Amino acid sequence: MSSEERNLIDPDVLTRLSQYPLTTRLPMIGTVTGLHKSPHKGASVEFAEYRKYVPGDDIRRLDWRVYARTDRFYVKEFEADTNLRCYLVIDCSGSMGFFSEGNPSKIDYACRSAATLAYLAIQQGDAVGIHCVSDESVIDIPPRRNPTHLKVILETLARVKPAGKTNLVTVLHQIAEKIRQRALVIVFSDFFCELPALINCFQHLRFQKHDLAVFHMIDPQELEFPFEHPTRFIDFEQPVSLLTEPDVIKRQYLLNLEEFLNDLSTGCRQFNADYRRVITSQSYEKVLADFLSERNHK
Repeated sequence: MSSEERNLIDPDVLTRLSQYPLTTRLPMIGTVTGLHKSPHKGASVEFAEYRKYVPGDDIRRLDWRVYARTDRFYVKEFEADTNLRCYLVIDCSGSMGFFSEGNPSKIDYACRSAATLAYLAIQQGDAVGIHCVSDESVIDIPPRRNPTHLKVILETLARVKPAGKTNLVTVLHQIAEKIRQRALVIVFSDFFCELPALINCFQHLRFQKHDLAVFHMIDPQELEFPFEHPTRFIDFEQPVSLLTEPDVIKRQYLLNLEEFLNDLSTGCRQFNADYRRVITSQSYEKVLADFLSERNHK
């Protein structure tokens, strides 16, 4: 394992987070037995319901106590458990390279979080794939369950460099159409794109019955706007810069930012997407622990 790969995963963090299994909020359709609820009925310890016996049913599932009370044959149905397909989508556009003093860049934070979730999912027998998205290229690694696949994911994330404009909207629509079975789709991005088009992507993914989680990466400077002297702001995604007086634009900037954040979180709630606002000064371990534990409680 290279030094870059080792920097993506912290063994101590993995040990502490391993107490929280990565679960879904929706039933999944997998190929092998796993930790996650399935929409189908099968063999499990968790009782679901009774149904009337029909010829051909396995008589071992007959409930003889119910028969003794009702003189009718009923079959016990149990919840089936299955494995999970998890798709990690990392926005690799130029703006994800931004960072303020003392904080990691948004892309580094996203890659470390994604690598940790990939490790936890593969360790529990689930399949993980990744999409690294920019306008120049899309790295698409299909989901697999075998432990050696984790090395491929770590090698890919270690090579990721932010560049160009975002192509997130197009790729999310493609993912929604390409994934035929229900999956957990986790997106890491700062979401610098047209909001109506982005919310439409979320609707598309939820229409296809995917469980969607959204990690919104924000640097503290973007929230606080601590600039005081005339400042030149440079666009990370295209060759544009703007010289401004911060005192003049700060109030309107903060109002526009608040409106954008509210509209994004409202759009996620509308389509039952799990929205997480992540400030890059926060511990990524704490962010992931909250994400995993809340899903387990639900």
